[in-house]
Amino acid sequence: MTTDEKIYVAGPICFFPRGGEIWQSRRREAQYYGFTVTLPNDNKRPPAQSKEHGAYLTLKNCRDSINLSTGIIADLENFRGSEPDGGTIYEIGMAYGHDCRCYAFTRDKRPMGVKYNAGTYTDGGILDFKGRKLPHIDLPFGVCVLGACKVIEGTFSDALKAYMCDLEEESKKKAMRGYSLKKEAPRQTIARGTRPIVYVADIFRYEEDAAEKYAEMKKVLEAHGFDAIVPTDAAPGVPVLEDTGDVLEMVYNQFDHYQQHVRNCDIILANLTDYEGYEPSSDVAFECGMADQLGKKLFAWMEDGRNMVNRIPSHENNQGRMLDANGYSVENNNAPINLMFGASFKIFDGGFEAAVEKMAEELKA
Repeated sequence: MTTDEKIYVAGPICFFPRGGEIWQSRRREAQYYGFTVTLPNDNKRPPAQSKEHGAYLTLKNCRDSINLSTGIIADLENFRGSEPDGGTIYEIGMAYGHDCRCYAFTRDKRPMGVKYNAGTYTDGGILDFKGRKLPHIDLPFGVCVLGACKVIEGTFSDALKAYMCDLEEESKKKAMRGYSLKKEAPRQTIARGTRPIVYVADIFRYEEDAAEKYAEMKKVLEAHGFDAIVPTDAAPGVPVLEDTGDVLEMVYNQFDHYQQHVRNCDIILANLTDYEGYEPSSDVAFECGMADQLGKKLFAWMEDGRNMVNRIPSHENNQGRMLDANGYSVENNNAPINLMFGASFKIFDGGFEAAVEKMAEELKA
């Protein structure tokens, strides 16, 4: 097979023992079928002047590689909890914002309500290990992952074959009379005023009292001179569908609202606090990566802003690498979270109101 497709391979395997070998094996498999492959470590970096500078250079390599790509295949392996690796989801968001084809694979596509093994069953649903109601128990992943990606149950090889099959079908459809493969990406649908528009990418969207909490958050932002969008808001140009009983149709409609909010804002203010384990919400992580790709101003807050190696229990091996209990590398970049966020976002330690105040000060400066 010959193709002009350039695939970016994403996943947390870079943190695994022998992860580099696995990465290269996936590259060789895709190349065998005629794909060009881009990896985050393809470009040689100049010497880093500090840990923070090294993280920035790595992020730049990732961004440059994605911007050369036409598609992404991402590994949705759960990572330090029941959420996929936040950095991988960030890369999916960047790729989606670049209009890439987005594919992902998982070894377990069962609904979260079935595979979440720390839940407490109640009459109203399932509570997670922190006592919060588990959202979307009938879905295997968050709305943004399912909305942006074709998710394949299986391995990288299975996702690659699905990608190739879709290309073959598209080649046949080119000969169909009146058929067009061209699709226009959604654009901004909110007219610009005099105040910056902030999108609050937060996890309150999953809670029953989200409307009340978001109303208070909007008041805080408005008091500091911002207009606010929150996940539960309507998105101009995106219809709100009546419940059709088709779960995936409703998922995509919800995703369409989220991605339009990112396109409509000037600034994203994201809650990167650990969600299920040591990773942020995958919906939030996706929105962060998409906002980065679209050139939005990037701010975030975390309730625990200590460096990652202090937040995640870890030990140093004889090569000087910090490892968690599973032997996965823990980043040591003087940031509280994966370098995709740490090198792109201004992250404030503390709560929402303090973050808004500090963000306003940063923007004035």
